[in-house]
Amino acid sequence: MIKTVELTKKYSKLVAVDHVSLEIGSGQCFALLGLNGAGKSTLFGMLSTSILPSFGTASIDGFDVVKDRREVRKIVNISPQESAVAKNLTVRENLSLIADLYSVPNRRDKIAELIERLGLSEKQDTLCKRLSGGQLRRVSIALALVTSPKILFLDEPTLGLDIKARSALWEIVLALKKEMTVLLTTHYLEEAEALADEIAVISRGKIKAVGTRDEICKIANCETLEQAFLRLTEEET
Repeated sequence: MIKTVELTKKYSKLVAVDHVSLEIGSGQCFALLGLNGAGKSTLFGMLSTSILPSFGTASIDGFDVVKDRREVRKIVNISPQESAVAKNLTVRENLSLIADLYSVPNRRDKIAELIERLGLSEKQDTLCKRLSGGQLRRVSIALALVTSPKILFLDEPTLGLDIKARSALWEIVLALKKEMTVLLTTHYLEEAEALADEIAVISRGKIKAVGTRDEICKIANCETLEQAFLRLTEEET
């Protein structure tokens, strides 16, 4: 479903993503694991069409992310690291706004379904500025799901959350990956292990290893994912 060939993003002399070639199948959770500044968000930004690549190619479900941006945007959506939630609107109002913008059919039923699914029923008429961090992340994911995407990008979905809120979001992601392809960026090793079918380790814009948890450990000749990650990213430490 997703394929990149030599995908690269340069900002002047800085190479944020460096000749990345990947193939990601449909119906799985794929985690991009890396330190802060490794290129995770930039890579996902190119795949979701919000960032134009400097060179190389990427396609989503057969559509080129540059030439066919409109078609790609019909089948993908993203829950960004910096929440796009309007803080002075209620949960329901935020969802209604996005549903109206995208002309979502049966929007009232869709909104009610997402509110219940994301565990926001008790907060649906609460102003979002009064929500906790974990609740805001759930609203952000709900906003991304309004368009019923085939592919959902989650950029650092549990960043800054406490253990309880993180665990609740993990349950949501595990349920979502049964219905769509989920791609997430994270620097939490335990998150990648708990959620991902496949993991890619990125360091300084380059993919160092791709595979299951066990395959990555084998590539790095290590027993644990933590040891493998440290070895594969040692140039950054």
